[in-house]
Amino acid sequence: MSSHHIVREKQEPALLVLGLNNFTEEDLGQLLEWSPTLIATAPVAEQLTVYGIKIDHVIANDADEITQSDVKIISPGNQTPLQAAFDYLLKEGYPAVNIVTDELELADYESYASQINLVIFHEAQKIYTVSSGFSKWKPAGETITLLSASAGVQTVGLAEIAHHQYQTVADGIIVLKFNEPYLFIAEEY
Repeated sequence: MSSHHIVREKQEPALLVLGLNNFTEEDLGQLLEWSPTLIATAPVAEQLTVYGIKIDHVIANDADEITQSDVKIISPGNQTPLQAAFDYLLKEGYPAVNIVTDELELADYESYASQINLVIFHEAQKIYTVSSGFSKWKPAGETITLLSASAGVQTVGLAEIAHHQYQTVADGIIVLKFNEPYLFIAEEY
């Protein structure tokens, strides 16, 4: 007996690829498993084409930069590629996006964090926002880093091992409580 999965449009997070220098083809394959809407910059689109990956949207000012057929252009105008991509995703009603990037400036993401669920893959880290009361099952010995400044963070199941860096003390549920609307945290992937 076979099972069939029907994936509705925008049910899975979109995938925004801004850089692939520190991301393996295998990791990329996992993010592509459910056929998300794929957005890339023109230089990254070339890399993806070499891998045989179909791109849905390319962030470019000129159609001459596109090597695949049936690709829609997101023109950044005077915006950064990241801003243009977020504006497109929000306008189209995407609830979530996975982002693969070589460069990370968290300030570039802060204004969007309350509008769309985002997960950023940068180097060997998976970065995302959490609200106060965040809880998750984690195995012992894993590291979580708080990337946002916060006074008065309270934790359960975590021991601080360095400034803003915590390690799970045992297999089980960890909890983070704080006063800000959200915090960016990073875990190893």
